[in-house]
Amino acid sequence: MTTTDPQSPATATITSDELVRMRTDDPAVHVIDVRTPGEFETGHIEGSYNVPLDLLGEHVSDLAALDHSVVLVCQSGARATKALEQLVAAGKSNLRLLQGGMTAWTASGGQVARTNATRWAMDRQVRLVAGSLVLASVVASVWFPPARFVAGFVGAGLTFSAVTNTCGMAMALAKLPYNRGASCDMGAVLNQLTTTDANA
Repeated sequence: MTTTDPQSPATATITSDELVRMRTDDPAVHVIDVRTPGEFETGHIEGSYNVPLDLLGEHVSDLAALDHSVVLVCQSGARATKALEQLVAAGKSNLRLLQGGMTAWTASGGQVARTNATRWAMDRQVRLVAGSLVLASVVASVWFPPARFVAGFVGAGLTFSAVTNTCGMAMALAKLPYNRGASCDMGAVLNQLTTTDANA
């Protein structure tokens, strides 16, 4: 595990196996999943708490005040990294980032709790929409040549997404009712986290 600088988002990472050992050594470790509620329902680390990234900023001081270590998780690591940066800025020091996110956790055989197994993961939805747009624009360009520029626009967007480690399409898709799932009750989540802290 890389721990040379726990304040740095670049070095505060742990692997799936290290997370298992960490939770065995300290059951009070908080695993916070910053994906959308819809994604969380499709599969999450058992015992983790859902704090969507778009809500985390509003409660960052409460989360930074937690005494025990926090491990941040998303699908691949990008959103969890942004959450890590916000919490570090708020003064939280005992933070870790799950390297590779849920993708790595699932690949390593980690246990996954599911409340809705039918909803696709966000990265899969992005691939479907982007691929469909490119295919449709290429086919349409046979009759309407300017349609090919849609494919170019999608390609440019994906390139920008990779360079900036953001995804505008994912943010847009996350707002769809299909992805929202049950609303996240931040009051209840914070109460559970602080109660666990107090009892640990």
